[in-house]
Amino acid sequence: MNTQEKSAPVILITGASGGLAQEIIRQLPRESQLILQGRSRQKLEELYSDLPQVAFFQLDIRDAQAIETFVADIYQTYGRIDYLINNAGFGEFKDFDRFSNDTIQEMFDVNTLATLHFSRLVGQKMAEAGRGHMIMIASMAGLIASSKSSIYSATKFAVIGFSNALRLELADKNVFVTTVNPGPIRTHFFDQADPSGDYLKSVARFTLEPEDVARRIVKIMGTNKRELNMPFMLKLAAKCYTLFPRISDFLARKVFSYK
Repeated sequence: MNTQEKSAPVILITGASGGLAQEIIRQLPRESQLILQGRSRQKLEELYSDLPQVAFFQLDIRDAQAIETFVADIYQTYGRIDYLINNAGFGEFKDFDRFSNDTIQEMFDVNTLATLHFSRLVGQKMAEAGRGHMIMIASMAGLIASSKSSIYSATKFAVIGFSNALRLELADKNVFVTTVNPGPIRTHFFDQADPSGDYLKSVARFTLEPEDVARRIVKIMGTNKRELNMPFMLKLAAKCYTLFPRISDFLARKVFSYK
């Protein structure tokens, strides 16, 4: 992490009770001023009450007006946000015709729209300040679609597209935008996404440990890194997906259809 700030960096993390977020927070400098958002304040307090500079906020990020009020209050209190880590998200893997309207709406509200709202509001302030770094926790599923990930992939494709455009708009403002596209991570994310455990078993050789992903994220904080894709084999697969889409579709359908 780039620690050239004259004072402790102010870091806002959404979905802060998630497994990856826990590892990121554990590896951040202790002097960081952390602003942690989650669905349950009690859960956040249980996880992080020992940290020296931390504030907890329970917020329904499906509510765009609530996000706007929250961000305004943060700037009123702290004056700035140096790093925004958009980590909140969830997924379900099943046939496209088994999703309910409510589930589809909620997945886009949490995975996509909340990220867009936080980023445009914080991005505007960072542009005015002439510095800042936004990190979007997307997914390899946003680069390579696979069977039974239709809705989740769509939410992450949207995040990556938005981030790529936002990066261009903020390039002259000294504000960095990085998309992080990991493959499956061994966290409680899959308790909901894959209750049977069959998916994780089938992709065991690609599964990442949260501490390793967190280490790489913390390392690039404050640097103008465009994207972070992992593991290497899926990074290579994403390149092939772009260069040879028809062959990649065949492989994704016949060979990599694990779920």
